[in-house]
Amino acid sequence: MDIAEVARKSGLPASALRYYEEKGLIASVGRQGLRRTFAPGVLDQLALIALGQAAGFSLDDIGAMFSPDGQASIDRKSLSAKADEIDRTIKRLKAMRNGLRHAAVCPAPSHAECPTFQRLLRAASAGELAPRMRKPVRLVRSKA
Repeated sequence: MDIAEVARKSGLPASALRYYEEKGLIASVGRQGLRRTFAPGVLDQLALIALGQAAGFSLDDIGAMFSPDGQASIDRKSLSAKADEIDRTIKRLKAMRNGLRHAAVCPAPSHAECPTFQRLLRAASAGELAPRMRKPVRLVRSKA
């Protein structure tokens, strides 16, 4: 398949295909005039790349999941660790969602008087609602 056909079938622009080739994620098998050509299996590789990206893996992580011949060689521990990370993200986002929903309908005269909202603030201040990739920002409360 030439690069235009791969682009059409995968939904990716040719520039992305060239970039993936440059990064070693896919490999062309030759040229048809000036156009790169790819084996039909490249579509499966591109699907794996898309799946990896959707799961939050970097292109470098994804590249490490392919053997030199382009076959998938996926580390199961890496998949399990990513699934655990996604579970933590889901838990954090659910807590945030629930807190925001409560704050939107809370009967307290002000959010400052709402125990649930105060717990949400403390969790945010402790970095419990921030993604783990970044260092949490600590809020300093005034005594006023």
